[in-house]
This record gives sequence, C-alpha cells and structure tokens, in this order.
Amino acid sequence: MERLVQGTRVLQVDPVNPEPEVVAKAAALLRDGDVVAFPTETVYGLGANALDGEAVGRIFAAKGRPSDNPLIVHIADTAQLEGLVASVPAKAERLMDCYWPGPLTLVMHKGPAVPPEVTGGLDTVGIRMPDHPVALALIRAAGVPVAAPSANVSGKPSPTAAEHVLEDLAGRIPAVLDGGETGVGVESTVLDVTTDPPVILRPGGVTREELEAAIGPVELASMSGECEKPRSPGMKYRHYAPRAPLILVDGPVLEMQEKIRDLAMEYAEEGKRVGILCSAESRGVYVASVVLEYGARGDLAGIASDLFATLRAFDRHQVDVIIAEGVPEEGLGLAIMNRLRRAAGGRVIKI
Repeated sequence: MERLVQGTRVLQVDPVNPEPEVVAKAAALLRDGDVVAFPTETVYGLGANALDGEAVGRIFAAKGRPSDNPLIVHIADTAQLEGLVASVPAKAERLMDCYWPGPLTLVMHKGPAVPPEVTGGLDTVGIRMPDHPVALALIRAAGVPVAAPSANVSGKPSPTAAEHVLEDLAGRIPAVLDGGETGVGVESTVLDVTTDPPVILRPGGVTREELEAAIGPVELASMSGECEKPRSPGMKYRHYAPRAPLILVDGPVLEMQEKIRDLAMEYAEEGKRVGILCSAESRGVYVASVVLEYGARGDLAGIASDLFATLRAFDRHQVDVIIAEGVPEEGLGLAIMNRLRRAAGGRVIKI
C-alpha cells in the first residue's frame, strides 16, 4: 500500500518479510541521490548514499542538522567495509561477531571512499549493521552503504514509528518506508575502537556491561556536550527534546517523588500546564495536568522502547513544562539517562 502525505510517499512494507517491489522503490531513490526514511531496530533513520557527498548533504538540509555532526554509515555485509575503513581492529572484529547485526556502531579510521560530509571533517567514521529486515533489504537493494541519522528534525525526540517521521519531515523528504514501530527505541551504542581501551561515545542498545564481557574494559566519554568537535552523534548538541522545557530529577525514589511534587505545585501555581514523566509505580503519586508513564522501573528495555514516543506525546498535550523521573544508570539505564539529560539541556536536579 502507498499513500501520499504532504508530498511525501509512504510505502507500507512488511517488517518481517519486506516485499522486494516496495523496497526497490526506496532503493531507486537512494541510487538517484535522494533521501529515504526507513526503520531499523533502534529508531527510524534518514538515509542517503554514503558514498555521495551531495546526497548526504540532503540529509542535513532536511533535518536542519549542523554539518559538523557526523553520521553513521549502515551496511548489510562486512564486505562493504572495504573502502569505508582503513583497517579493522581485533576488538572490533570480536564485537562484530557478537553484536552485528545489532545496535552497535563502531568508530574506526575512515577509508578513502568516505566523503567528508559523512564524518563532519573527522578522520574516523562510525559503521553499523542494523538488525532489521527492512533496513538490510534496503541497503542490499540500493547496492551502496547508507549514511543515516535519526529521521527527525534536529533536536527533537527520535522517531520510533513512521508517523513520527511524518510529524517532522512530511513534505521535506520524498519517501518513508513504513515498517511499523521499532523495537529497541534508543539509538545504537557508539564505541570508538581507535583507542585502547575503547571509549563509549554514546550509550545505547548494547550496554557497557555487554561490551566489557566481550572485549574487556571500556571507558565512557564525557557527556557534558562541551566537546569542540563532536566525535559521534549525540555528543554536542541538544537532542531528543520535546517542545516544552524538560527538567530531569534524579535520586532515591522517595526523595525524587517529593521534589517532583513540589516542583509541579510551584509551576501549577504560576498557571502552567505541568507534565510529569514517571515510572508506572509512581503514576498515582503525582497530581498534574498530564502524567505519562514510561514503564515499570524494573523494565529498562520497556522504558527505552517507549521513551521517545512518550516524550512526543507531551507535545500533543501542549504542556508548558515537563518534569521527569530519572532511572538507575546500569544496563540500558545509562542510555536512557543520556537521552533524558540531552532532552533536559542541562536542567538536571540531582538529589
């Protein structure tokens, strides 16, 4: 099925067994130097031919993305690494065996085939093999590696459904492959394997604990956002943010709840519509204009899967301010808190 939304073609595709004739339409656009939004297991990406600098430039134009923010190159087979990277470190090979296809991006020294538009002028490039039948089918049908950030306006919550893509980019891109909702919900982990020990530049779908089980110690880069030139997507700029300002409160559960209740009352007395983002266990604790839960506190995978969709829901409720509960920074909690901190843009209260 195909429909048109403000000039953008929406190509419905089976997420498990993608129809070749549907995928071929999107692949033809990529070969012609255009951009296409497509699902991965993490979020929807906005893809272009990674070997064509002019095509890659259309990604930045559609998203309003700063040109020094590097992109991730998606491949469907390790044979496509030739020309994309100068060499593959031994630890990278081990991680590919463990986590490709999957939500892990490996940063390596770039090869001669990668145009500077992809890397933001860096001498490294991030590569991953997505674990989604539609994404893999699209890359194979296009016959080229695909550079792709998330398919949203720069700074907004990443899209985990085709409707989210259309909210941001309808009329700005030619087509979306609609493969339903994504699974992981937060973007890939970005690991720099050009250093020893390797460094996590962005926490994501593969946890630090899983990485260390495979290759030994890894470090975590500063997430302050003050790096002069970002080495990975999500390092420098405000990301994942709904329209209303978000305040993140982090600490022991009871103290966190008390602080959020106090803040909600203060803002309500100022006449503001207050939104609260919390765990399922805390939902009955709060009184506010809008209270949305991101899932059970013990189900970090569920929280990650629903996080961006829930942040987008606050836009529809037209709240003036959002107050969010933090989660423990272990396992996927590290990635979840990274996204909430970025969405807060520095408005973090640590108890």
